[in-house]
Amino acid sequence: LFKMCSGRVISKLLCSGEKEVDLAVQSAKAAFKIWSQMSGMERSRVLLEAARIIREQREEIATLETINNGKSIFEARVDIDISWQCLEYYAGLAGSLAGEHIQLPGGSFGYTRREPLGVCVGIGAWNYPFQIACWKSAPALACGNAMVFKPSPFTPISVVRLAEIFTEAGVPKGLFNVVQGGAATGQFLCHHPDVAKISFTGSVPTGIKIMEMAAKGIKPVTLELGGKSPLIIFSDCALENAVNGALMANFLTQGEVCCNGTRVFVERKILDAFTKEVVKRTQKIKIGDPLLEDTRMGALINRPHLDRVQGFIKQAKEQGAEVLCGGDLYVPDDPKLKNGYYMRPCVLGNCMDDMTCVKEEIFGPVMSILPFDTEEEVVERANNTKFGLAGGVFTRDIQKAHRVVAALKAGMCFINNYNISPVELPFGGYKASGFGRENGRAAMEYYSQLKTVCVEMGDVESVF
Repeated sequence: LFKMCSGRVISKLLCSGEKEVDLAVQSAKAAFKIWSQMSGMERSRVLLEAARIIREQREEIATLETINNGKSIFEARVDIDISWQCLEYYAGLAGSLAGEHIQLPGGSFGYTRREPLGVCVGIGAWNYPFQIACWKSAPALACGNAMVFKPSPFTPISVVRLAEIFTEAGVPKGLFNVVQGGAATGQFLCHHPDVAKISFTGSVPTGIKIMEMAAKGIKPVTLELGGKSPLIIFSDCALENAVNGALMANFLTQGEVCCNGTRVFVERKILDAFTKEVVKRTQKIKIGDPLLEDTRMGALINRPHLDRVQGFIKQAKEQGAEVLCGGDLYVPDDPKLKNGYYMRPCVLGNCMDDMTCVKEEIFGPVMSILPFDTEEEVVERANNTKFGLAGGVFTRDIQKAHRVVAALKAGMCFINNYNISPVELPFGGYKASGFGRENGRAAMEYYSQLKTVCVEMGDVESVF
């Protein structure tokens, strides 16, 4: 069942069962035999063609993604741009995949080969459906692998378009397959004996289950899980820039972003000025029909998730936090959208480190503001979490900025910006936020394996 920001059903899809999953894996396995024997440059040309098609159809795909997810068309266009850039980037790296030659005594030598893994599984989240599929498939295909991808059952549509684009671009039939479904379909994929690797983006509990299933088959996994990331605002920051950063760190895609900086630590000297400006700017965010050009916040993914986010706000108030703005349901003027899943972005003040809203990932448009006094204190508090996906620092003191990010236990750190994820830079977390990396050259290591070859140029000296 699939609903958009109006709350109405627009499509129904059948879940892939064990039979369909096996067919998808076998199809990918057959395509892998062809694709893996092609040179990196040959694979590069196909990926570049796929990038060209995405770039050419940017508006159509962005509109599809907005209907698919509920985010604003403004944001969806950015997602699609990042997607084709990702394919272009890995097309450029496809021909560079290489081992090394090692000279040994007596003219003997060794060498290493970077080889593809085989059929990889990608399991995506519902917040960036098309972009996540590109982040996973581009390095996988560049390294010579095949991929079977399962999108979230809440956002099943746009990834099917990506599969069509890959086929149009010239990949062997079945190289990138899409299966639909929920947990059961994911289990069939993880347990399948012909699957070589699993890359998952989603929640910590599901990540734990996937790791357990992968362990039974000794399959490598990449896990990109949740976060409760700290954003540290020092008093020597450029205040307007810091406010912009806080909004970017909390309200993109209706706050449904795993690396969001939702614990906003503000040095006490500027707490009032910062809070006043953040509240003023948050109240001006245009909510409504995500297909309209001036909309900046669309609908949350579904009713249960909206109720969950509202529950966090209710609990925060009960625990002593103050709702400085927002947090209530929003009903758009357009009667066609009255059953959509909208809420006003929320800023919470008077927050304490032990409150549920500060400790748990809300995954909605809710910002918690916490005062601090010293650098040493805020670093300790920032790291006092089971998560470690991201962190940010706003300050004009560049030495302090580098000192603080070096001390943060997080895989993705930002200085004087936030939620900027160029495909050239590796993305991934520490601690319960997962391991492995997406993007950058680093991702190539997680979609290939190293073979060592030792060549003897003389006779074998036997000890027997």
